[in-house]
Amino acid sequence: MVRLILLGLLAGAFFSSTFILNELMSAAGGHWFWSASLRYVFMWLIITVIIMMQYGAYRIKELSTIFRQHWGFWCVTGSIGFGLFYTGICYAADHVAGWVVAATFMFTVVTSLLVLLAFGQRFDKKFIIYALLVFIGVVLVNVSEGLRASTLADIDSAPMAEMLFYGALPALIAAFSYPIGNQLVWQVSYNAKKIKAAKRHAEENKTLADHVIQQSNVIPIQPQSTLQTLIARIPAIDTSLLHNAFNKVWLMTLGSLPFWLLLGIIVRPELPDTSQLFNTLLVALLAGVAATTIFLYARDQAQTSSEVAGVDSTQASEVIFALIGGMLLLDNAIPSAMGLIGIVLIMLGLILFAKDG
Repeated sequence: MVRLILLGLLAGAFFSSTFILNELMSAAGGHWFWSASLRYVFMWLIITVIIMMQYGAYRIKELSTIFRQHWGFWCVTGSIGFGLFYTGICYAADHVAGWVVAATFMFTVVTSLLVLLAFGQRFDKKFIIYALLVFIGVVLVNVSEGLRASTLADIDSAPMAEMLFYGALPALIAAFSYPIGNQLVWQVSYNAKKIKAAKRHAEENKTLADHVIQQSNVIPIQPQSTLQTLIARIPAIDTSLLHNAFNKVWLMTLGSLPFWLLLGIIVRPELPDTSQLFNTLLVALLAGVAATTIFLYARDQAQTSSEVAGVDSTQASEVIFALIGGMLLLDNAIPSAMGLIGIVLIMLGLILFAKDG
């Protein structure tokens, strides 16, 4: 579990570059749509090259076959896990201060647990306490930064109503979208394992299996909720290719491209300048390729629901790394006492996850 937490922290360090670079692009006047969409266009091209260098063009052909067979699933997953997620992040960063975006998106520590519960996963209740501890720490860190901005009468600070509607709401949508997308990808491999185990069990216990089948014809099926019905429709994709994090990111990114095309037609933004193109490429490399791949790899290595929750909780470290990056690159001030207390709570929560996971 400690190894998974460390991998999650490494992913958090790379992903924190998103908040810093998005702040720079927003200040320069670049449209949020290009900050969001170009990241995934660059990601898909970069990962395609990486996969071809490692496994050759045939691997891309194999992945394309998987995509065609389940194109609806990958488009939905990519649109939610990448499309809605990063649209919310970039849209919020374009309207309110960066600390608002970071603070609200860190609610994903809690939403990850809610998503796991919705998908039928179970874990010890103490992990909910640990997640809340991490989230409280994140809130303290970001509230301290907000109070500092108010004290300095920052001209970029927005009225509370605008902060909630244009900043908090999009970031909150992102906080739900990211774990949903990740869980959908995890679920397809999990479903395949369940089917294989059921078939093996049926072969070993054919008489019992026949009896169960006969009974299922006379026992009425209990009605399912809408959520359970949707989860039941998630395909079971039995392939070792999904054990590779690069392959999963490639499939999700390809699935998100129709979302970006449709959003671009609706928004119709002005063309980006060279500076925004370069900064978006950096985000694609650091937060897109490096962070996402490491994070999905760590999540895939998790064997229990508690371990998955522990990996998801490491996203809270992004605030710490963003603060350090802001101090080094943007000359931001050292956190206040409240901010330091928040950092301590975050690290304590992560240590407890690693200890009891």
